[in-house]
Amino acid sequence: MPAHDSSVFNGLSAAPARQVLSDSVYEGIKAMVMDHEIAPGARVGIEALARTLNVSPTPVREALARLESDGLVVKRSLSGYRATELLTRQGVEEMFEMRLLLEPRAAALAALHADDSQLDVIEAILEDMQAHPGPAGTYAAYRDFAALDQRFHDAVAEAAHRPLLADAVQRLHSHLHVFRLSSLQSEGDPTLAEHGRVVRAILRRRAERAAEAMAEHLTRSLERQLGRFESS
Repeated sequence: MPAHDSSVFNGLSAAPARQVLSDSVYEGIKAMVMDHEIAPGARVGIEALARTLNVSPTPVREALARLESDGLVVKRSLSGYRATELLTRQGVEEMFEMRLLLEPRAAALAALHADDSQLDVIEAILEDMQAHPGPAGTYAAYRDFAALDQRFHDAVAEAAHRPLLADAVQRLHSHLHVFRLSSLQSEGDPTLAEHGRVVRAILRRRAERAAEAMAEHLTRSLERQLGRFESS
């Protein structure tokens, strides 16, 4: 019986462990950026982060590459990585202008074209959101809610069966920029109720109503975000 190459088995077991480490470092640095432990505009030192997290520089570099694609850090020649600046009022308005162009149309198309499995996914995400605390406190406290919020909007866009439209919605990473502005929101945040109206319209195959419900949700969300600038 031929001898087995143990390095193959070691590699198989090491790969998942390495991915777990990579994801852990990514989430750790993301939390620092979201909670402003790494200040907006501040330089992000790879060696310093590696020491803080007690890891080698390699997973830190991998994490920063992922965060760059998220729009949370930017890499500049000669100066390395820096945390991106917070959105200005104008930036928030422009982001929601893009969302209002894309997402009501996506919701209408989802009402027309979503298959049963996609409808199940959209419903399941809404149910999961009801079991998680809303955006308040540190990023660790509302991370799952924020991830589900993004998954909801991405799932609706995917159910439209328009790949370019879904890709455009996903690339905005709007949830990260919005939640990063301020994690503190009032009690009884209406996001879930607004999502619920979108879901009901999609399930009933009411395309016009789905578009209206999504537009209403985004408009009210924009108003809530702009209210932060007025109260600060």
